[in-house]
Amino acid sequence: MYKEINSYELKELLKKENIELIDIRDNYSYLNGTIKNAKNITYNELLIDPKKYLNKNYTYYIFCSFGSSSKGLCSYLANLGYNVVTIKGGYNSYIEDSK
Repeated sequence: MYKEINSYELKELLKKENIELIDIRDNYSYLNGTIKNAKNITYNELLIDPKKYLNKNYTYYIFCSFGSSSKGLCSYLANLGYNVVTIKGGYNSYIEDSK
């Protein structure tokens, strides 16, 4: 099972810790703005070969644009034994809450 946090919780976490943050949006979206220190590993890359990018000993915080793609991907990855957390509302929620 994966965990879900909101953008406020993510912001508090980012203040305290260095976390593994993954932006699963396409490269164009990533280059036009992302959350500080996020790595860009697209949805399809993680879906096809998660073991290439992830280690089951770490926790990964995953986000997309609105939260639905990352939620589905986190469910899939959790079933494979990965420790994953999705961000409710995705990048757009994070940006809206920053205003």
